[in-house]
Amino acid sequence: MTKMKHSTEKLNKMSKYTQLFTSILALFFSFQIQAQTDVYKDIEFNMPKVLETGFPNKSVNITEFGAKPDGIFKNTKAINDAISDINKKGGGKVIVPRGIWLTGPIYFKSNVNLHMEDGALILFSRDFDDYPLIETSFEGLNTTRNASPIMAHNVQNIAITGKGIIDGSGDAWRYVKRGKMTDAQWKKLVDSGGLVSQDGKMWFPSESSKLGHESSSNFNVPDKITKEDLVKVKDFLRPVMVSIVKSDRILLDGPTFQNSPAWNIHPLMSSNIIIRNLDIRNPWYSQNGDGLDLESCKNVLIYDNKFDVGDDAICIKAGKDKDGRDRAIPTENVIIKNNVVYHGHGGFVVGSEMSSGVKNVHVSGCTFIGTDIGLRFKTTRGRGGVVENIYISNIDMINIPSQTIGFNMFYDGNSPIIEEDQSSDAEARNEKLVPVTEETPAFRNIFFKNINVINSDEAAYFVGLPEMNLKNIVIENSNFETKKGITIIDSDEIILKNVTLKTTESGIPVTIYNSKNIDISTLEIDSKESVSLKVLGEKTTNVKIPENVKKNQKLLQTSKDLPKNAIK
Repeated sequence: MTKMKHSTEKLNKMSKYTQLFTSILALFFSFQIQAQTDVYKDIEFNMPKVLETGFPNKSVNITEFGAKPDGIFKNTKAINDAISDINKKGGGKVIVPRGIWLTGPIYFKSNVNLHMEDGALILFSRDFDDYPLIETSFEGLNTTRNASPIMAHNVQNIAITGKGIIDGSGDAWRYVKRGKMTDAQWKKLVDSGGLVSQDGKMWFPSESSKLGHESSSNFNVPDKITKEDLVKVKDFLRPVMVSIVKSDRILLDGPTFQNSPAWNIHPLMSSNIIIRNLDIRNPWYSQNGDGLDLESCKNVLIYDNKFDVGDDAICIKAGKDKDGRDRAIPTENVIIKNNVVYHGHGGFVVGSEMSSGVKNVHVSGCTFIGTDIGLRFKTTRGRGGVVENIYISNIDMINIPSQTIGFNMFYDGNSPIIEEDQSSDAEARNEKLVPVTEETPAFRNIFFKNINVINSDEAAYFVGLPEMNLKNIVIENSNFETKKGITIIDSDEIILKNVTLKTTESGIPVTIYNSKNIDISTLEIDSKESVSLKVLGEKTTNVKIPENVKKNQKLLQTSKDLPKNAIK
């Protein structure tokens, strides 16, 4: 009887522990579900639920196919054989254990999760012969490039997960500008081999790379030679590191992606993409060393990532010029939350390749620390395409060396911080009206809320086209502590609502030129200047100015050609 009583008490106690464990487990999963649900919280447009990946409970280890972790043996065949094997079995996990795994290109197949265990380092080969020339798209143009280190073309349900590192050996591919390095760094680079340009301003890793640069009149596509001669400049045709094309249900979760030959991660014409918990890194001097370029994609989540790169960090694209317009696939339905950007030309960027259009993008909860520009929108005549319905909120920025918010419709390919071989994009600005055609780009309906900026250079720079003004741009409930203030040119319906602007250097805080329907009536300006606002241009109309400027006309400066009653 006593034994039975003890057994019953033991069972009851175990039952309580089981119930407690079950409750904790349920709570954990509820937190997980809540965390996922929060990604969709407070979205301003009808965002479809992103279809997620799922894999059978099967796995293979790349060592089963002869892979060796010494950093010397080339594991290209072993890794791709492992992917083929799990694909044939209906899908599952390909495990990359701890070690240095040297390899050539990895070709994904459907239903494969490449899982990198702690301490795993995939190191891509520096032998350019491992990467065949293929027809692809780069910088929005149909072109020929080397095959990417990771290729996922026309596949479904794939993932790269775990805590390992993927290194693209980009330093073997990249040319480097002299102005981006210290004297000691430059000397070390030149002493390592390669060639220097005739003017001494650029280093190339090989003769083929140098010839490719000399064969290009603009950017990175050699247009001075025939297609048949591209093989002679093969080294110049740097690939993106992760190329995901025409694919569906993609998950990148956990690894570090670093040292890419050109762009780091490039999803193109794909859908149902989740990118989270990544460290995306490139040297600050890396030419075209973008972090993430999302191009002509739809239904995308990008959250909880860190970027420290050599060019734009999180960049939204949609093809370039006629190639982009002919593609006619916009980037749409994108949520970007809780990301941190350190170095980069831009924290969040749209363009300049946006010829198929961009719409329905939410960006929130991001921090930019020392990024060249914070929120960057760029295009130029000839692109075409419409960028609209962009919602940006709760962004913190510090130590931004140029504009914290920048719109430039005369983008000429320059870095935000002008390099020694570049001239200011302002020099490209042309007030001459040109006809509006399919080549005319448009930025409209873009909303900023709760933007907080300290210790930075310039608050905001709005430059539209004379024939296609920036349209309906709103900033509200925001604070800017910057050296320089706000410039508004060729814009229509710029509204600053409950915005505080504190400028710390000389210069008129706000300038408005040839713009209409501007409402800065609730803008608070804190400046040492005797003039707070300058309003110019014969096309300027319907400008609502702050109450203190109305009362004290000495704070206002106008031009002789300003129409009567332009200021309300």
